Amino acid sequence: MRHQPIWIRHAQQLVTLAGTSDAPVTGERMNQLAIIEDGSVWLEDGKIMRVGTDAQLAAEYGQRSGEALVIDASGKLVTPGLIDPHTHLVHVGSRQNEFNMRLNGATYMEIMNSGGGIHATTRATREASAEQLFTESKKRLDQFLLHGVTTVEAKSGYGMSLDVEIKQLEVAKLLDEKHPADVVSTFMGAHAVPLEYRERPDDFVDLLIREMIPEVARRQLAEFNDVFCERGVFTPEQSRRILEAGRQHGLLPKIHADEIEPYQGAELSAEIGAVSADHLLRASERGIQMMADAGVIAVLLPGTAFFLMAESANGRRMIDAGVAVALSTDCNPGSSPTVSMPLIMNLGCLKMGMTPAEVLTAATINAAHAIRRGDQIGSIEPGKQADITIFDVPDFMTLQYRYGVNHVHTVLKKGRVVVSEGSLQPLRDS
Repeated sequence: MRHQPIWIRHAQQLVTLAGTSDAPVTGERMNQLAIIEDGSVWLEDGKIMRVGTDAQLAAEYGQRSGEALVIDASGKLVTPGLIDPHTHLVHVGSRQNEFNMRLNGATYMEIMNSGGGIHATTRATREASAEQLFTESKKRLDQFLLHGVTTVEAKSGYGMSLDVEIKQLEVAKLLDEKHPADVVSTFMGAHAVPLEYRERPDDFVDLLIREMIPEVARRQLAEFNDVFCERGVFTPEQSRRILEAGRQHGLLPKIHADEIEPYQGAELSAEIGAVSADHLLRASERGIQMMADAGVIAVLLPGTAFFLMAESANGRRMIDAGVAVALSTDCNPGSSPTVSMPLIMNLGCLKMGMTPAEVLTAATINAAHAIRRGDQIGSIEPGKQADITIFDVPDFMTLQYRYGVNHVHTVLKKGRVVVSEGSLQPLRDS
């Protein structure tokens, strides 16, 4: 359906990230944002049609200005829509009681091994109806939009049984269909070993491989397959079996790697050719170099380390080693209950040694590549989907300097205004 063209004019800085669609951005190129001053973008039929200075677009489209919705971006920063490539979006319940436990000295793994953590959310999610899951998850997705995020990856993993994993993935699919934001699904039945399988974890691995992965693939409910490779969860050997089984059914491998301790997760990601390895707080030097050589994207989650009061992953070391780095909230109820990608970018600078340009690259085009969408979103270039965020700051440096504040003014998704002056907007056909 055709709808009204949109002309974004006079951006003080228009960050295009042009020329980054073919492959994830590494090394010094992560600092190269391709900025246009007094920038302008023409959007039509959900696509980006033309990008340049305002004078250039005025010469080409000025005679059509009367038919377009004109957005004055004077004094503002215009970027690609932010992308979150690692969330646990679909769940119910809260774990604020565990926050107090951790403040009093309990560790993440101690809480999980005592039946809390992932297991607590699994109990709540198993009991919830699909309608309740949809309602609570939609509220989070609304908040993502308000923080400038136009695409999120969403993992299952709070079911750890076939029927509940299917329920989570079907809710994610429905959110993708009904909500303005795009939702990209990942199957993560291997989020933890269910309590009922605690004494026989290999039996659960067999169940994942024999029944769950084939059924998820048959129903086409996910693009990726993820596993929590960590001591006390899934071993590297078990993780390899799970990820290779997923690949046989068309699910691309991702891996939660080396979060709590060095456990060969980064090395495994390179050996199996994973799309991304995520967390990596304790990744070894050898594992990082193997990831760089294999082209595995590092999805770093500084909000999780911050909330768990742990040392963050060393983003600076990874970038200098040639690894493509993306950023994510890890939105989940236990270790990172946030939807604020702008805050995550702030933490990338303050806690991981990344530059303001690098964190913006990591939250846009590299995040797009981490979910295999680099040819569609993540940069402002003709032919791409018209996903754009406008911040009420004059430049990308100020976006990181004024930390902990939501500076989002306007969000456009597929060429439609979904957030205006910081408020959600109803979609109307036009």
